[in-house]
Amino acid sequence: MSSRSIDPALLGRFAAIVGPGHALTDPAEVAPFVSERRGLWLGRTPLVLRPGDVGEVSRILALATETRTPIVPQGGNTGLVGGQIPGPQGTEIVLSLSRLNRIREIDPLSNTVTAEAGVVLQTLQEAADAADRLFPLSLGAQGSCQIGGNLSSNAGGTGVLAYGNARELCLGVEVVLPTGEVLDDLRKLRKDNTGYDLKDLFVGAEGTLGVITAAVLKLFPKPKGREVAWVAVPSPSAALALFSHALDRAGSGLTAFELVADIVVNFAVRHVPGVVRALEAPSPWYVLVEVSSGRSPEDARDLIEQILGEGLQQQWVTDAVVAASLAQAVAFWRLREALSDSQKPEGASIKHDVAVPVAMIPAFIEEAARAVASVAPTARVVCFGHMGDGNLHYNVSQPVGAPSAEFLALYPLMNKAVHDVVRAMNGSISAEHGIGRLKRDELIATAPPIAIDLMRRVKAAFDPAGIMNPGKVI
Repeated sequence: MSSRSIDPALLGRFAAIVGPGHALTDPAEVAPFVSERRGLWLGRTPLVLRPGDVGEVSRILALATETRTPIVPQGGNTGLVGGQIPGPQGTEIVLSLSRLNRIREIDPLSNTVTAEAGVVLQTLQEAADAADRLFPLSLGAQGSCQIGGNLSSNAGGTGVLAYGNARELCLGVEVVLPTGEVLDDLRKLRKDNTGYDLKDLFVGAEGTLGVITAAVLKLFPKPKGREVAWVAVPSPSAALALFSHALDRAGSGLTAFELVADIVVNFAVRHVPGVVRALEAPSPWYVLVEVSSGRSPEDARDLIEQILGEGLQQQWVTDAVVAASLAQAVAFWRLREALSDSQKPEGASIKHDVAVPVAMIPAFIEEAARAVASVAPTARVVCFGHMGDGNLHYNVSQPVGAPSAEFLALYPLMNKAVHDVVRAMNGSISAEHGIGRLKRDELIATAPPIAIDLMRRVKAAFDPAGIMNPGKVI
């Protein structure tokens, strides 16, 4: 079925499962489902299905396996590696989970929430807040990304340092297998050693093994106090020293530690409306520090002031401002969240979502800069990210005034140059964005052969017909 068009009669059978109005074929209605926000991936599909419940998802996948029709699951379509976009052949059906958008239960005593795959992340955050709880997964796309996609890509974000990524926040899942069978494992257990932990196979699988339709997720007590500071540091080495000191002082109360180069701050101030500098005097590097306390606002304030005061004494810090109000704290985070969108107006960008051991971040930044210069000497390195967990968004913007197409033609060479540095440090070429289509060939070429073989065995066992998100990951 993947090599030829889908028979119209078969399309009709699929459409009948979801009913009128939820099977999209009009090109204008289909368009938002076959392209993504960066414009790197553009696909084709004859049909977008929007099921309304688990039963409809089950019937769709059973029919897909029977007829060997490829299915591409999609959440909020905010992915950055092309994992949610159908191929260009027009032979794959898009399965949108956006109508599965109920929060089935919030259990404050168990500190859990059970949510369907189409629940928007921000909606879940707000529901948790209304129940006097915290759901700590936080991403720049949280206003549109969906829980199913967050789990399928094992999303990270700014809260990983204290709370872990999506996999660590998930206690149980409901998954529809390619055969149409439903795995109902929506348990709230914090400890369970009864055999293989099946949920971890689906979290991070990018829709290649089945479709996550709901999940039980961890909630946390809301901090009694939270302080945010924007801090100027002279170098990544100074930032690393400050991080180590802050972690010693605050422990699990250190809830964010973000590293930001000055160049991308300039981009954000220049291009994103409403964004302003947090500090008047420029610095080559900054960190955004957040400290939370379960005791009181005063405790959080005392702790962050102590950390920064000692940082000034040690000359790890050259300047700092602690948010004087909630509005100012929001402004600091808005500056941080604007960094990704601020790069596009500067022209073409070659992006890397990498991780290295935290202690090696300064060395990585130095060596990667030399690697970039060897490929494009006048390109601009745009580095920022989650220093506390070793994940950097190491992006390279085109030289000023250079033709974008010529710069993007360097994508393979630039990727290899930067990723060679990552691998030499036993790092990862995909820290939180996933593999999708963008990094599939590189993963296959560079991962240990036994690892690829094992992944393919798992794929074949769960999806023998090969219908689930073909061409992605492996």
